[in-house]
Amino acid sequence: MARDLHTLIRLREWSVDNARRKLAELLRLVEDLEGQAHALEDEIAAEQAVARAAPNDAGVVYGAFARAAIERRERIAASIDQTEEQIAVARDELRDAYRELKKYEIAQDARDLRAAEEEGRREQAVLDEIGLQGHRRRAM
Repeated sequence: MARDLHTLIRLREWSVDNARRKLAELLRLVEDLEGQAHALEDEIAAEQAVARAAPNDAGVVYGAFARAAIERRERIAASIDQTEEQIAVARDELRDAYRELKKYEIAQDARDLRAAEEEGRREQAVLDEIGLQGHRRRAM
């Protein structure tokens, strides 16, 4: 019976590890998206500097670039928002998986404690019996 809890504990540890991996992947994804957003802002600043330096030549090209940059910025922001929602769900899943793991670990610890106490009682009963027999032999 105690063996079953060890199996469940290993299963729950696996669930916790998977939930952690999923959360880490989502956090890395947000970090990458934020990096893309910063790179886009740098690119926009560089294009604006070029457009200011040569307003006649870059005026037509910059307009198309600005529209594309705005769309890209919106897509990145939407991806970040969507991923942050997934992160919230992944954190809840991790919390639930960890709670389940702890429940089984606590139950197993209680079983182990009861088994150790029972073993201690059995050993004490054997020692008491040996002591009684020794006392009887000396009393005869």
